[in-house]
Amino acid sequence: MSAELLELSGNVLMLIVSGKLSYVELKDFQTQASALFKKHDKVRILVLAEDFQGWERGGDWGDMSFQEEHDDKVERMAIVGDSKWKELVLAFVGQGFREFPIEYFEHGQVSKARAWLHAR
Repeated sequence: MSAELLELSGNVLMLIVSGKLSYVELKDFQTQASALFKKHDKVRILVLAEDFQGWERGGDWGDMSFQEEHDDKVERMAIVGDSKWKELVLAFVGQGFREFPIEYFEHGQVSKARAWLHAR
């Protein structure tokens, strides 16, 4: 598994995820994101799930402390991935339960995801 967090132009953060996501990798991403959140009033997040294969067992996947601490800093989240993961990924990120919009785009729609992410 691989997870890499990049700071794009302005207030856009991009997370690239491939393979199976481990809880340790999720926590590492959250630590990195926390530091970047301090640089911006609000952020927009683009997640690219490349060859995503799900989540590894183990860890406290139900820990919501990161969301509770930082959701007020997030304006939007766009996720690009394989359509077979759409429902599970949207449930995992809490679409419909969080205060900001979250949209899922299929592979090949990165440009569309970026346009949505930058929309007012």
